Amino acid sequence: MPRIPLTWLAEHTELPAGTSALQVATDLSRVGLEEEAIFGAQVTGPLVVGRVLELVKEPQKNGKTINWVRVDVGPEHNEDLDNPKDPQPGEERPSRGIICGAHNFVEGDLVVVSLPGTVLPGDFAIAARKTYGHVSDGMICSGDELGLGEDPTGEDGIIVLGRGHAEGLTGEPGDDAIALLGLADEVVEINVTPDRGYCFSMRGVAREYSHATGVAYTDPASTVEIPSAEDGGLAVRLRDDAPIRDVEGCSRFVALEVRGVDPAAQTPRWMARRLTLAGMRPISLIVDVTNYVMLDLGQPLHAYDADEVVAPIVVRRAQKGEKLTTLDDVTRTLDAEDLLITDSEGGEGARVLGIAGVMGGESTEVSEGTANIVLEAATFHPISVARSARRHRLPSEASKRFERGVDPQLPRVAAYRAAQLIVEYGGGEIASRITDEGGIAGPAAAPIALPLGDAERVVGIAYTPQQVRSSLEMIGCTVEDGTGDGAEGTLAVTPPSWRPDLVIREDLIEEIARLVGYETIPSVLPTAPGGRGLTRAQRARRAANRALAEAGLVEVTSYPFVGEGIFDALRYAQDDARRGAVRLLNPLADDEPLLRTSLLQTLLPVARRNLGRGEESVAIFQLGTTSLSRGEGSRSPVPAAAQRPSDAELEAILGALPLQTRTLAAVVGGASGPGSWQGEVAPWGWADAFDLARRAAAAVGADLEVRQTERAPFHPGRAGELRVTAADGTSTVIGHAGELHPAVVTEFGLPARTSALELDLEALIASAPAVIAAAPVPTYPVAKEDFAFVVDQSVPAAAVEAAIVVGIGDLAESVHLFDVFTGEQIGEGKKSLAFAVRLRSAEATLTAEQIGAARSRCIAAVDSAVGGVLRA
Repeated sequence: MPRIPLTWLAEHTELPAGTSALQVATDLSRVGLEEEAIFGAQVTGPLVVGRVLELVKEPQKNGKTINWVRVDVGPEHNEDLDNPKDPQPGEERPSRGIICGAHNFVEGDLVVVSLPGTVLPGDFAIAARKTYGHVSDGMICSGDELGLGEDPTGEDGIIVLGRGHAEGLTGEPGDDAIALLGLADEVVEINVTPDRGYCFSMRGVAREYSHATGVAYTDPASTVEIPSAEDGGLAVRLRDDAPIRDVEGCSRFVALEVRGVDPAAQTPRWMARRLTLAGMRPISLIVDVTNYVMLDLGQPLHAYDADEVVAPIVVRRAQKGEKLTTLDDVTRTLDAEDLLITDSEGGEGARVLGIAGVMGGESTEVSEGTANIVLEAATFHPISVARSARRHRLPSEASKRFERGVDPQLPRVAAYRAAQLIVEYGGGEIASRITDEGGIAGPAAAPIALPLGDAERVVGIAYTPQQVRSSLEMIGCTVEDGTGDGAEGTLAVTPPSWRPDLVIREDLIEEIARLVGYETIPSVLPTAPGGRGLTRAQRARRAANRALAEAGLVEVTSYPFVGEGIFDALRYAQDDARRGAVRLLNPLADDEPLLRTSLLQTLLPVARRNLGRGEESVAIFQLGTTSLSRGEGSRSPVPAAAQRPSDAELEAILGALPLQTRTLAAVVGGASGPGSWQGEVAPWGWADAFDLARRAAAAVGADLEVRQTERAPFHPGRAGELRVTAADGTSTVIGHAGELHPAVVTEFGLPARTSALELDLEALIASAPAVIAAAPVPTYPVAKEDFAFVVDQSVPAAAVEAAIVVGIGDLAESVHLFDVFTGEQIGEGKKSLAFAVRLRSAEATLTAEQIGAARSRCIAAVDSAVGGVLRA
C-alpha cells in the first residue's frame, strides 16, 4: 500500500498549514481512498543542535575508550550551573555533560543532541542516567538512531552538521534539529483498489486530495521540461511472437541515455529521506532516482549499464528453456508467455535483460562503477505483467503499477525527469537523441455516451447537469455534447489517459457519485417482508450443529486443502472414488494442491494439532463442503463476456463442476469428560459415534439405519454404514461411523480407539419429512414386553426391528435394542438380539388378550421376515 509523506504531497497540492496526517486521511477517505495506517513524526521532544565545547577521552577497564563531552545546546537548554557531580573548574559557559562512544567528531563540531524527554524511533525515550562515573544528560545522535539509515559517505558514528547525513546543513546551538533534518514528517498509508492504479503515485493522490478539498493542484508531469530531441537514439524493436489474446505486450518503449555520471555521487539527503518515509530503502543515486520518479509520477523506470547493453534492444516473448538470473540473485526458468527485454549480444534478441514490467536481470544492472546508463520507460500490457509476476512469484513495485494500468503518456516525461535529476546530483550529460518506439500519442480513448439522467437512474438521487459535467471534468475527462440522432441530453465523455478503468457509462456514474459525495446518498434499509426467516435447510443444519454441541463436542473449522499423501494415510484403496480429488491450478501451498473429498481428511489433522497443543482428549466436529472431481475430461468452457452464455454453454459449465455437498463429521477419542473423586470417566468409543450420528439425524427429523460394513479409515469390525429410507422404501447410504483403524490412530497420534462419523447432511435433510406432526400426549398406561430373537449373523438388527414394528402394528410405541449376544449357547453363525418393546393404545388400557395377540403377531412377523426364533 502506498505511503504518502505530507511534505511530499504538499509539493503538488496546497496543504493548509497545520494539517495533520489524520485530517489528510479523513479527506482522502471521502473520495474512496481508505486509510490503512498513520505514521506520526519519528522523533518527538527536545532534539537540538549542539556545539562540542570540550571532549575528554577516558579509557575504561574493559579496554573501551569513551568520550566525556561538554556540549553547548543553547541558552534555553543549557544547565545554569555545572552538575555538582561533574565539576569543571574554570568553566564559565553553561553546557550539558554527555557520555558518547563515537570518535568521528572533535571540539567545535556541530552535532545533534537528544535531551531528556526526547523519544527516538522505536519508542526509545531519552533520560539522564549515570554511566561510566558521570551523569550523562542526554545523547549525541547517529543517523541510525534518528531513523535516517546508514551515513551515505559510509562513515560510522554520530551526525556532524556539514557532512554525511547533514551535508550542507548548519545551525546554531539550541536550534530545532527535528525541523533541520526533516524528522517531523507525518505519513499516511492508504489502501488503493485495483481499478485506481493511478493512486500508486504522489501525482494521483495529490489529484484526489484536490478533489476532496477543492485546493489547487499542480500536475508534476506538466512541470517537467522536455527538450526537443531528435529520434534515433538506442535502437529498439518491438516484437510479439506469441500475443496473449491478440494484444501486444508492449505498446510504447522510451530509451534515453545519460553519459558521464559520477559513480561516487550520493543520493541527496531529501530524496533518501522521502524514499525511506515511502517505505523504500535508498541504494544508490541512479537507482534511487528511478524509484523516486516512479513514486512521484507513477511510471516505473529501469536503468541499465549502457556499457553492458548491446544494441538493438528487442522486446519479445520468451523461448522454451530460456533462463534469467534476476536482481534478487535467483535463476528463473522462463515461460513462453513471459514478455522479455533482450539485447543483441550473441545475435538479435539473444540475451535476456529482464522480465518486462517485473524485474531486471543481473547482467546489465547498475553497479558502483556505472557511469553511462540507459533509462527505460515503457508501457506494458497489464495482463502480461500480472501473469509473469504471479507465475514467478515475483511481486515488485513496478509490476504492482503496470498490472493496474500506467498512463501511456508518461514514459517520455518520466525518462527526462529521471535524467535531469541524475545530471543535477551526479553530473553527466543527457543524450541529444531519444528512442520513442511505438508512438508518442498512443491509442486514443473512445468517447463514452452518457445520458444526463443515467446518474440519477443508477444511484437513486438527483444530480444536476452541472454536477455531472463538473465531476467528470474534475477527474480530467473531456466532456462534449453528444451528436447524431437521439443525442439530445447525452454527453460524449472521453476519459483521461491515466484512467484506463473508465470504459463504460457505469464507471462514469461511479465517479460522479464519489466526487459529489457518498455522504449525500441516503442509507435506506429495505423492509423485510413478514412471515419469512430461515429456510428449512438452514434450520436443519443449525439443529444438527446444535445437537453435537449440546453433546459436548466443539465446532472447528479446517481449510479444505489436502495433499496427495492423505489418501494413503487414511488407507484408501487404489480404486477408491475418494481419490478423485479436484486439483487446483494455483494452490495456496504446493504440498496441498487438492480439494478434500472427505471431511475427515482435514478434521483428523486438526485433532492431531489440538492434541499436540496439550489436549488429552478430542471431541470436535465440523460442517463443511467436500468436492469430488467428475474426471480428467471434465473441463468447463470459457464463454465470451460480451453476452449471456447460451443454454448449452451453461449446461456444459454445470456439467464440468465438481460434485459438491455439505458434510457433517466428528472425531471423538480419549476421556469423555473430566475425572473426579468418583473415579475415571468412560472413554469415547464406537457406540458414541453412532449415538452422535443418531442425535444429528433426530435433530433434523430423520431416522438412521445402521448396518455393519468395512470402509477406510474405520476398523473393519467396528464400523457401520448409515442409511436412510425414502418414502418409496429405497434405502440409501448417506454416511459412516465407527472406530478408526489402529493404523490411522497411530498415523495421526490419536488416543486409542478414537472413533469418528461422517454424514452427507444434504442427503440427510432431504430424507426427513418436510412437516413433522406433533404426537399427542398419551393418557393410557404403557405395557412392557421384552423379546430375544436368535437370527443369522448376517441379519441386521434394523431388519428385526422393522419386522417387530410391522407385526405389532399401531400398538408399538417404541422398539429399542438393548443387548446382542453370541456364544456356544446360541450356535455357530447365530446371534441373539434382545429388544425392549413398549405397547400403548390411544383408545383404552390394553387388556391381557390384546397384549398376548400383539406378542404372537410379533413372533410370527420376525419368523416370516428374517427367520428369527424366539429365544427360550
